[in-house]
Amino acid sequence: MFSAPHSRRHILGSVLACLGLFAAQIYASPAEEAEAAAQALARDQENQGYMFRAEARAGDLKKEVGKAVRMQLFKGNEYCIGVAVPRESGIHVTGAVLGLDGQPVGEIQPVLDGWGFLLFFKPQKTGVYVVTIREAESGKQADTACAIITGYR
Repeated sequence: MFSAPHSRRHILGSVLACLGLFAAQIYASPAEEAEAAAQALARDQENQGYMFRAEARAGDLKKEVGKAVRMQLFKGNEYCIGVAVPRESGIHVTGAVLGLDGQPVGEIQPVLDGWGFLLFFKPQKTGVYVVTIREAESGKQADTACAIITGYR
């Protein structure tokens, strides 16, 4: 049987560990917040038959430059690409998939609050496509974190 002081230390240690986990969730980094938002977009599309990669790609989104990400996409698959910034950032984003000729292809479905969007695209040819992301003028303009998650069916 444990002595009383040992039990108090054990309980205190457990409480401190729980508080640490709670604090980590409250103070998530912008990249973690963007990734959580992208994962939420993906969960909504899984019911439509899309299978998503387990992890999202996270990185910086510069307000003046935007971002371009190259992706190998295969003929015969339908793709759903989710893009998000931290939900509470006030930043709105938009983007496109650029085809092999550099022209926008596919369909964009923006999130009502502006913090993310879904791109739907079915390539006619296997190749390297580019997903572009930029801040929309309708939201706050600032450097932020951005995450991208890719699914297919």
